[in-house]
Amino acid sequence: MSSPENPALSNLLHETRRFEPPAALAAGANVKAEAYEQASADRLAFWEEQARRLEWGQEWDQTLEWNPPFAKWFVGGKLNVSVNCLDRHVAAGRGDKIALLWEGEPGDTREITYAELLKEVSKTANALTELGVQAGDRVMIYLPMIPEAVIAFLACARIGAPHSVVFGGFSADSLRNRINDAAAKVVITADGGYRRGKPSGLKANVDEAITDTSIETVLVVRRTNQEVDWTEGRDHWWHDVVDHQPETHQPEMFDAEHPLFILYTSGTTAKPKGILHTSGGYLTQASYTHHAVFDHKPETDIYWCAADVGWVTGHSYIVYGPLSNGATEVIYEGTPDTPHQGRFWEIIQKYGVTILYTAPTTIRTFMKWGQDIPAKYDLSTLRVLGSVGEPINPEAWIWYRDNVGHGNAPIVDTWWQTETGAIMISPLPGVTSTKPGSAQRALPGISADVVDDTGKPVGNGGGGYLVLTEPWPAMLRTIWGDDERFKDTYWSRFHDQGYYFAGDGAKKDEDGDLWLLGRVDDVMNISGHRISTTEVESALVSHPKVAEAAVVGATDPTTGQAIVAFVILRGNAGEGSDELVAELRNHVAKEIGPIAKPRQILVVPELPKTRSGKIMRRLLRDVAENRQMGDVTTLADPTVMNLIRDGVDTGAGKED
Repeated sequence: MSSPENPALSNLLHETRRFEPPAALAAGANVKAEAYEQASADRLAFWEEQARRLEWGQEWDQTLEWNPPFAKWFVGGKLNVSVNCLDRHVAAGRGDKIALLWEGEPGDTREITYAELLKEVSKTANALTELGVQAGDRVMIYLPMIPEAVIAFLACARIGAPHSVVFGGFSADSLRNRINDAAAKVVITADGGYRRGKPSGLKANVDEAITDTSIETVLVVRRTNQEVDWTEGRDHWWHDVVDHQPETHQPEMFDAEHPLFILYTSGTTAKPKGILHTSGGYLTQASYTHHAVFDHKPETDIYWCAADVGWVTGHSYIVYGPLSNGATEVIYEGTPDTPHQGRFWEIIQKYGVTILYTAPTTIRTFMKWGQDIPAKYDLSTLRVLGSVGEPINPEAWIWYRDNVGHGNAPIVDTWWQTETGAIMISPLPGVTSTKPGSAQRALPGISADVVDDTGKPVGNGGGGYLVLTEPWPAMLRTIWGDDERFKDTYWSRFHDQGYYFAGDGAKKDEDGDLWLLGRVDDVMNISGHRISTTEVESALVSHPKVAEAAVVGATDPTTGQAIVAFVILRGNAGEGSDELVAELRNHVAKEIGPIAKPRQILVVPELPKTRSGKIMRRLLRDVAENRQMGDVTTLADPTVMNLIRDGVDTGAGKED
């Protein structure tokens, strides 16, 4: 049980709005309510059935081998991930179907069919083999959002060379650290990519990063025609090496537990964590969840996941999930505001996108720009909307539903992590009566719960720690090269119960549905009440003048911690007057209760975000406590902190 020193996570914000699935979608949904019962009756048989959606070269002998915390799924089974994403569709007569609808930021486009994609992947697999890459060798991918990124993924998978993708916005130091940890042999990069109307360089970062590393070969895609430095013998142009290769490649079948990729995520120490995913279990769950959560119909849907391939969302829901299901998908190179703030909606209108998957931070940016922008475009083709990356506050959820989905498209608010590999908690669009801001319940075949400090499940209406209580197919197998860190990071907090815990708080509502409350590191302790930053941020964004908010707990001599909020106003809200600040403080008190009333609200032009869109609250705590600012190198725009500091120094958003 919780103690006075460490009370339970408070459950303060209540949401009463409900939205039933559209009748037509529910009638023809890929996955219906009985899937929960089927999975509950025999979880392993359920996952075997999903695995059989794939093509296996050899059937498995054992569905799950579980030696906590180490799992093996589909033991003895063999498959090729690339074959499942390409060859089997072409063999089934769907080679002329478009796989990729690519839109470059400058407006250049490419359409690539499944047959053409198979040829390009085969040529690239042959090229990598010619360059000395063998099964088991690690290949770094450091590319913009261009078709060659997808081709590189699948070519590596085809030859059994685990890839490790580094987001193109990361620095040379970040790239070097990951190369060294993975002991990679090859880097696939480009001269550059386009971002906000300008070419950005990538090859120069690679040159800086690979000094004194294990890298033997650099394969470079020509995208921007920038001048680049060149090291003969080491550097090779993609078009010189790949284009002359044979258009066929005989794939090998690999063990279900053969490493597919390593993806690095930041840890509490300086050393990044290399999350290892393997082949059979990962592809089973990525493929099934794409089919189930988005109700994807390969014959009619145009799917767009607006993430970057550098994040796990890009791995699972741009490359492996959609292509294993024969999807036609949009890939966009650039930013939502280039060359204008309607670019997303223009792309949806142009391609007739039916399924959109994006992040709450992007949705809140669209809110800030105003509803008149999406209103200029025909978004009537959209039938399912998805949210990923962090909890979505109810008002952003409603804005998304009303202004993008026109009240017709169900929203699937998904919870999962780099470590889980695929979606774990989400509504099913044809089944769930959705609640704005709730991820609802674990998907069929997934076991999740909310527990207190002792690992005891909390009742409905309670808050605590989100745990996963049973192994799942797409789970990380370890941290690359560091089994002890894997055990300590994810399995030590609730070791006695055998629960996986990765740091998120959650609550159950009175129906038992799940609401994510963000990292428990971000929980504030206010006068003995443990209050989630997510709930206070949601209350602020529910005010019609607020587009986005970030909340931190700052040291306070009276209450232990006090709530300090940073808010971005909507475009039509005017300036952040003292009257508005007082109004916002009182609004929070009304929505949640006096205990959650911010001590201080600061109106700011922007918030400090990482390149994946997550708010860096650590830096905001530095501002709130008037400390020297910490490291800003991971921010998408480090100059944002200067703007925030300037606003604080001028006294914007004073206490009343």
